[in-house]
Amino acid sequence: MRLLFLLLFLSNTALAAQVDTLEIYSPSMRKTIKCLVVLPKDYTVMGQPYPVLYLLHGWSGNFAGWLGDAPQLTRQADQHQMLIVCPDGGYDSWYFDSPVDSNVRYETHITQEVIPNIDYYYHTRRDRSGRAVSGLSMGGHGAMYLAIRHPDLFGAAGSMAGGLDLRPFKKNGWDLEGVLGKPGDYWENWENNSVVSLVPLLKQFDLQLIIDCGLGDFFLEANREMHRRLLEANIPHEYTERQGEHNDAYWGNAVDFQLLFFNKFFNR
Repeated sequence: MRLLFLLLFLSNTALAAQVDTLEIYSPSMRKTIKCLVVLPKDYTVMGQPYPVLYLLHGWSGNFAGWLGDAPQLTRQADQHQMLIVCPDGGYDSWYFDSPVDSNVRYETHITQEVIPNIDYYYHTRRDRSGRAVSGLSMGGHGAMYLAIRHPDLFGAAGSMAGGLDLRPFKKNGWDLEGVLGKPGDYWENWENNSVVSLVPLLKQFDLQLIIDCGLGDFFLEANREMHRRLLEANIPHEYTERQGEHNDAYWGNAVDFQLLFFNKFFNR
């Protein structure tokens, strides 16, 4: 894998952290994909390695979206002494390897291309106790999906306003058919790639989970279904419903609570 650094240094003192924009070549999709890395302002390759939180963007977003929705992430990287990595998940990938489109391989991209590059070029904790993943909307689905399917990589996962159950959204404007196939012909794909269907796998390992959703969010029932299944399976998790809708005002605030959760996980 080759990686080209495009260093971007923020000069604004209010945004004290260092922000790198990377271009990571993806052999699985045969293209170069960008990724944002927020580092503490005093980042050093000496001393203890840093934990890493991977933050995934939502549908139609990109790798730079999180800093626009939550500019406080630069201060949070300083405060919690962690790296915050924002990969690009494509316009509408939902962060899995599509069973119907061989050009969509974002599960492979994150787990086999992004993480190895981050661990190679940065001073990181390179085990699941120092690695977590979360995201908003499509990225909330992606974070839970990747963490459950790759417990060797992640020790904690979160979702903010996540689309955790794809099955109720057979009619949607997100081109789910493009990555899952038509529901009438490929319903098994919709079942197998919905995060709620992966709950039984959580009985095999310890994964720290935090899930939240706004009371006015169209994904609220999907989050409640995930919560219900986790309770039935006796899987420990933090679950919160708070005021808010499916917008940047919601997850721009929710991310602060999730960062506290992950900081506690990293320092336990």
